Amino acid sequence: MAHSRSRDLVQLGSGVQIPKAGHTPQSQQVLTPEAVALVADLQRTFGARRKALLAQRQERQAAYDQGQAPEYLDRRSEAATGSWKVAPIPQDLLCRRVEITGPVNSAKMVINMLSRTEDGARADAAMVDFEDSLKPSWSNIVQGMINLRAAAANTLTHVEPARAGRPEKVYRLDPADMAVLMVRPRGLHLAEVNLLVDGEPSAGALVDLGLSFFHTAKELLRQGKTPAYYIPKCEHHLEARWWNDAFTHMERTLGLPVGTLRATFLIETLPAAFQMEEILYETRDHALGLNVGRWDKIFSDIKTLRRHKDRVLADRAAITMSQPWMKAYALRCVKICHARGAFGMGGMAAFTPGQTPEIRKQQTEKVLADKKLEAEWGHDGCWVSHPYFIGVAMEAFTRRNQLDVLHEDSDKYPDLLPRPIGPKTMAGLRTNVRVGIGYTNGWNQDIGCVAWDNLMEDLATLEISRAQTWQWLHNRVRLDDGTPVTEALVRQVFGEELEKILADVRAAMKGAPPAEVQQVLDGFRKAAADAERAFIQPELQDFFRLASEPVEGS
Repeated sequence: MAHSRSRDLVQLGSGVQIPKAGHTPQSQQVLTPEAVALVADLQRTFGARRKALLAQRQERQAAYDQGQAPEYLDRRSEAATGSWKVAPIPQDLLCRRVEITGPVNSAKMVINMLSRTEDGARADAAMVDFEDSLKPSWSNIVQGMINLRAAAANTLTHVEPARAGRPEKVYRLDPADMAVLMVRPRGLHLAEVNLLVDGEPSAGALVDLGLSFFHTAKELLRQGKTPAYYIPKCEHHLEARWWNDAFTHMERTLGLPVGTLRATFLIETLPAAFQMEEILYETRDHALGLNVGRWDKIFSDIKTLRRHKDRVLADRAAITMSQPWMKAYALRCVKICHARGAFGMGGMAAFTPGQTPEIRKQQTEKVLADKKLEAEWGHDGCWVSHPYFIGVAMEAFTRRNQLDVLHEDSDKYPDLLPRPIGPKTMAGLRTNVRVGIGYTNGWNQDIGCVAWDNLMEDLATLEISRAQTWQWLHNRVRLDDGTPVTEALVRQVFGEELEKILADVRAAMKGAPPAEVQQVLDGFRKAAADAERAFIQPELQDFFRLASEPVEGS
């Protein structure tokens, strides 16, 4: 982005700039002088600490690459042995049996997440997402903030115009019957290149946090509701302290009591699994609990121990919550959270409804079994990715919460290191490649989650596919049938899976205008080429993207 030329930039305040192409009527609704001042203050106060924390991640990863592994901290610390508890959970957040999540930039999806389904089911909470299900393009972030502000004020609407004989349909919220609104900002690693503070890109986390809190907190409080957040990809208790300090800073800046904002931290990295209690301790004035973010956790397991030849993981499909290290991680979360008066939330059922009754029946049975297992382990609730599965998930969680399940006899310090249990197959490699192509095709169209092969694939599952293929390739894995995983094999599988996808597209679009068909085919060809480069790069990049893309025209 040519932000060195002042004529390309618009001044939003002292030291704050945005590309002219990003200074749209929509962004001006969000970037009010007061909101910009809060974000700039956050960036100036916490930006240097964020960079230091990211540098510490790099140092730890270098040690892991040399053979070290994450381990528990001091078991005699105040965090581990003290009698502290998190601040009491507000009344409106005491029942979170089923939560649903999706991208915040789609008004229709936000309304559907907050509302009842046609069969009468409704999630207890809806997490509107600026992170893994949203591509952080500037237009998506801005539209997401507009939707979030309207959702908090209960005024969000969406109109689908009449077409093909169907009448116009209006979607709107019912303020008397809504799921609890929650917000997930971007993680610590993502820079926002379209909002410059003192000439530097700002932290996406602080942009999302500051703008969302500024535009919704006082309105939610006016309605007697709690401003609630999910915090992603925390790796260390000092990162949790950073977030907690940012919360406090915002509250004081806006004249609100400390503890107004409440947050659930996703335990979705291997290092954080060893620091659950310390993370809760650092955030105890704001913490609601912790969440077992299973998909990103699998990615982190692979990424963290990527050069440990004795811990190369099996096919993604084989890494279930029943694997010993995954079960230990979930039970540890419940034990620690409940001992400290916090929620221990379960993970995501990532299905999208299948095309046939038979597929949907199989999916429903799997979701019910998964959620019953989570309830049996003592989780207070779970996630689903599609409204279709809210009702079945709710069947498994029959109580408002399970804070009384303490697991007093279980070990607080189990073995959490992943193990190479299960098959490594050509089918697993093909799944990774197909996810890579399908997800990247959506990403190239500004979409951050795609329904693909009856699953909702978001950035976390793309990361699993990318990291696992890299790990198999660079550790010279032989599949169970003896086939060596080489760069030539990965390229071959990309070519074969692309041809299958192109054949499916031609069949599905039979009779469509040839130009439209060609456009879709070309899109998948580009996605396959882009994904292939990401999968076979010499060094595994820590994340698929480390910054947002410059707004078009800047």
